[in-house]
Amino acid sequence: MRICIYLLFFAFTLKAQNTLHPVSTSYTYPTDPLVAEKLEKWRDQKFGMIIHWGIYAVPGIIESWSICNEDWIERDSTIRYDDYKRWYWSQSEKFNPIKFNPEQWASAAKEAGMKYLVFTTKHHDGFSMFDTKWTDFKITSGPFRNHPRANVTQHVFEAFRKEGMMIGAYFSKPDWHSQYFWWDKYATPDRNVNYDIRKHPWRWNKFKEFTHGQINELTSEYGPVDILWLDGGWVRPRNTVTEEVLSWGAPIPDFDQEIDMPKVAQIARANQPGILVVDRTVHGEFENYRTPEQGIPSTKSEDPWESCITLGGAWSYVPGDQFKSAEWAIKTLVEIVSKGGNLLLGVGPTPEGEFLPVQLERLKEIGKWLERNGEGIYETRTVDQFKYEHFYFTRAKDQRRFAIRLNNEPLTEEVSWKGNAPKKGSKMFILDGNIPVKWQQEGELTRVFIPKKSLDKLAKDAAITFKFEQ
Repeated sequence: MRICIYLLFFAFTLKAQNTLHPVSTSYTYPTDPLVAEKLEKWRDQKFGMIIHWGIYAVPGIIESWSICNEDWIERDSTIRYDDYKRWYWSQSEKFNPIKFNPEQWASAAKEAGMKYLVFTTKHHDGFSMFDTKWTDFKITSGPFRNHPRANVTQHVFEAFRKEGMMIGAYFSKPDWHSQYFWWDKYATPDRNVNYDIRKHPWRWNKFKEFTHGQINELTSEYGPVDILWLDGGWVRPRNTVTEEVLSWGAPIPDFDQEIDMPKVAQIARANQPGILVVDRTVHGEFENYRTPEQGIPSTKSEDPWESCITLGGAWSYVPGDQFKSAEWAIKTLVEIVSKGGNLLLGVGPTPEGEFLPVQLERLKEIGKWLERNGEGIYETRTVDQFKYEHFYFTRAKDQRRFAIRLNNEPLTEEVSWKGNAPKKGSKMFILDGNIPVKWQQEGELTRVFIPKKSLDKLAKDAAITFKFEQ
């Protein structure tokens, strides 16, 4: 009981990995034409869902990090660390999501206007949400094993694929349950491998074999997969450690922790030609797009990137979590898209396997706005001047241009912006209702006049989208 009470507190106080990884100026574009084609398709999608779901949902605590023994992680000092880890691992014996409903998830994502999925097939704790042959620490070995949908990843992918979504597999490079990563011979002082790889090369080679085997399963046995989303950026060659990595404050061992990324990519692309490989924060040919976390870069970038941000306060299910508003999500999406990125919104199911009513409500509200304004979001790219005051600007691949006004201030019959002037003599419309509007150009200032009869309705929206030619 003491552990359970403490964990409820722990869930609200621990803020793990909520770090905005800056977008580097160095980006390597893919040379494989199939990868390049897939990347452009992904850039058109703009809005996706990431789902963290695993044994951490049972007690409702932050995913994996509570078993990591670093200074910033607080645990009850009366509980021995080894006892705590045993307790955490034992949640696999309680994880029995009998209400598992991937169709609900996929339907909610589609209703929200989302176009792709990233599902956590395995987090750092090593619990596999698929029927892997490489470990028994998996969803198909616990109390859920006899359920017709025990192979969770298969059914999640199928449900989202049926809704026309691109499919992404989140996979943790570190595996804290594996004896080839955290070896019981030694203590586990931090997130890194707990033995000297140089002294035990056989053990590390077994870990690489284990990792390659699981990636081969995910990319060969679960239908078409578009994205291999690799987390755990400290598992990397030491010569790739940058100031960005050092800023995380994580310990850095004086040897490589590399899993042979060329081999990983080769395996994945032999099974799934053109699959995007996203080796998060390890900049180079195996990071097909960047993934700033829990925030938005201050400037736009022409290189492909995606902000992964939670709808609530946590990535996974936490009792009593506070969820952000649909208005926040819409305005966040607008800003990210105008800067050239995608928004990957984190939504965590309950331990029983369902989304909460409040999550469904938020997603539905976002979708209603996108139904009316999505033309200014999907398949767009940046413009040179992406922002003016509370206006953000995007462009289609033809002559269409969009000015999206965030309703941060009261809406009046006249609004105006500087820059991104419409083509002389062109028509302008409000996307919601395809309402024609009059406009005038006075120097750099574009003045737009909103019909009075439409004002009250439009003022209630998070944002208004104007379409014009340039």
